[in-house]
Amino acid sequence: MSRIGKNPVEVPSGVEVKLDGANITAKGKNGQLSMTLVDDVIASMDDGKITVSPRDESKRSRSMWGMQRTMVQNLVTGVSDGFSRELQINGVGYRASVQGKTLNLQLGFSHDVQYPIPEGIEIKCGSPTQITVSGADKQRVGQVAAEIRAYRKPEPYKGKGVKYADEHILRKEGKKK
Repeated sequence: MSRIGKNPVEVPSGVEVKLDGANITAKGKNGQLSMTLVDDVIASMDDGKITVSPRDESKRSRSMWGMQRTMVQNLVTGVSDGFSRELQINGVGYRASVQGKTLNLQLGFSHDVQYPIPEGIEIKCGSPTQITVSGADKQRVGQVAAEIRAYRKPEPYKGKGVKYADEHILRKEGKKK
């Protein structure tokens, strides 16, 4: 029995969910998202709650049960509240700014890094060393944040680079004489 899968997904007010066989479409204030469930699970909706259950007792359907329920939860949460990821930039002269549909990063290279902001993603720079990536799709928000971080990962000696706000960098001591 899946501990996650057996809990129903609450649909908040202001979110319209449509179930069409294996296709689920959610529409809310942050836009519209849809997904297709795998064949091993069945979704049903009653009293403003979506219930995901396995089609049979096979190992694959029990494995997919909890994951598909979580993906439906992310779909509903994304169109109602949205997701965001905070990034911090550490280093002398390292900074970021948003110019139109492009994120301009100065990360110690001989050139500025121009990152085009994808459709459905919003990037804000509260200060030159903080970046907030937000959007309705949790996977895309995480992917964009990971791509920005990959330009200059934090290094362990001085901690310079782009890191997640909740990330802790293990620092090394450096060489001794």
